[in-house]
Amino acid sequence: MAQDGRAGRRRAFIGSFTAAGGPGLVTAEVAPHTGALTLVSAVQDLPDPSYLALSPDGHTLYAVSETAEGAVAAYRVTGDRPEPAGAPVPVDGSSPTHLGLYAGHLLTANYGCGSVTAVPVRPDGALAAAPSGRLQHTGSGPHDRRQRGPHAHQVQPDPSGRWAVSVDLGTDSVRVCTLADGSPALHREIALRPGSGPRHLAFHPDGGYAYVVNELTPTVTVCRWDAASGSLKPLTEVPVLPGAPAGDAYPSGIVASPDGRFVWTATRGEDVLSVLAVEADGLRLTGTVPCGGHWPRALAEHDGFLYAANERSGDVTWFAVDETTGVPRYDGSVRVTAASCVVFG
Repeated sequence: MAQDGRAGRRRAFIGSFTAAGGPGLVTAEVAPHTGALTLVSAVQDLPDPSYLALSPDGHTLYAVSETAEGAVAAYRVTGDRPEPAGAPVPVDGSSPTHLGLYAGHLLTANYGCGSVTAVPVRPDGALAAAPSGRLQHTGSGPHDRRQRGPHAHQVQPDPSGRWAVSVDLGTDSVRVCTLADGSPALHREIALRPGSGPRHLAFHPDGGYAYVVNELTPTVTVCRWDAASGSLKPLTEVPVLPGAPAGDAYPSGIVASPDGRFVWTATRGEDVLSVLAVEADGLRLTGTVPCGGHWPRALAEHDGFLYAANERSGDVTWFAVDETTGVPRYDGSVRVTAASCVVFG
């Protein structure tokens, strides 16, 4: 986790939607044994910093600006308040919703136009003044309102660092990419079930499996991942909710436990966190618990605790995880209007 070298304090960073009254980019202090968050500062110089990523050394924080114009910004992590490391950089794409560091570049998933943009990262962590390339997704899905065209929702490196993987809700597919002369280049596209609406992907800690949470159907698609060939093979699809949930359940975040025994998801329409046990043939839903707020947009794990960013109730809740069952137990919350994500070092 990012630490203040002077005080040895551990920190977390919270994104929010400023257009909905959010405080912008929030820094919080993390209690070492309870996981409790205490708000320290807020920076509101970037519109709608909805998703964040921290550099591996913890010295630079990156944020998307999820607006129609679309931009990304870098911040120096020093003291109690991240300081801008240059001006925001336009990403040549609308509504960037996610970002990840890969091969010396910051990649953004641009939901509005369905593309992935690459921005070079300088040795000091600052961003280049302009993107170096862009990959436009193509295609559509059967859902008339949500899948008329591509909607890239997430991009991240695979555990080996060889590939970048982007998830597209609009085309029901996952794309595996590399960089060619600074531009994202498609290696292969993997089709998922039509109408599933894949949103986010989490890798198993051993790097051999990937779990894709689907927004338009409350399920997770279990896939085999082969880093040597950069191939993803869908194996099975399992529910994240019991019974027959409504079509507007809208799962959002997905996290694999560090020990590889559990997968957790958040579902906005039901305001729950789901616990899935990892088994030899896939996943098994073991139960759900209330998220402690309303509309959990994102989910994060750190040091035995789960954190849910509840957008519509305007708070971040945290849970201690039972080591045996994987069941989260509500422990507390902190107020952050229009909260959208939480990241840790």
